[in-house]
Amino acid sequence: MSRLKDRTCNLSILHVFKIVLIAVTIGSVNCAWAEDWAKLRENMVKKQMKARDITDAEVLRVMGEVPRHLFVPKHAQRYSYSDRPLPIGEGQTISQPYIVALMSQLLDVKRGMKVLEIGTGSGYQAAVLSALGAQTYSVEIIPKLSVQAEGRLKKLGYAAEVKNADGYYGWKEYAPFDRIIITAAANHIPRPLLDQIKPGGKLILPLGNTQYYQTLTSVHIKEYGKTDVSYYSYVSFVPMTGEMQK
Repeated sequence: MSRLKDRTCNLSILHVFKIVLIAVTIGSVNCAWAEDWAKLRENMVKKQMKARDITDAEVLRVMGEVPRHLFVPKHAQRYSYSDRPLPIGEGQTISQPYIVALMSQLLDVKRGMKVLEIGTGSGYQAAVLSALGAQTYSVEIIPKLSVQAEGRLKKLGYAAEVKNADGYYGWKEYAPFDRIIITAAANHIPRPLLDQIKPGGKLILPLGNTQYYQTLTSVHIKEYGKTDVSYYSYVSFVPMTGEMQK
């Protein structure tokens, strides 16, 4: 009887030891991954942004902090910080990091500004805007992506209002906005969006042929309805759907 008890006790201790060892191993792996993500973001900012034309200190800071890997599907996380767009489901993509940084820099967001994003997607651009200190509002036409992005942003602590609707019409309830950013290809500038920008405000969008390539375009809204338009690099975004395609 004594030997049986000793053997049972030894087995129990061994079992507990294995559990502790597994827990420590998993914890170490998680810590290693956490360090890897941080290093990958650091390299992304250094090689993909600073090495090009991203000079805005706040944009660089935020791009180095927002965890992009948490805004893509798990099977694609290994590519999160590579210089490429990634699929996020529903036929949509998350833009390559450089393009997010470039559009954010062109948007020239100041803390406290009210910014409207058209095309929430996974919520990554909205997170960047929120981290820049903007009062962020985002409209997503695909219900599933809208729900997922809203939950993800809330879970990660980014303050952004998300609405499931056709972004062509903006978000009149919160207008006017200091800035509007469209993150899908448009073949023209929606009039409702122009009407929801304050004088002195700015609109950034990929403008052109929605099936091929577009030109990253900045529209500066002046007084008396006048606009000043600037063109930047060629880009390729998925098409804006809804009213835009009619």
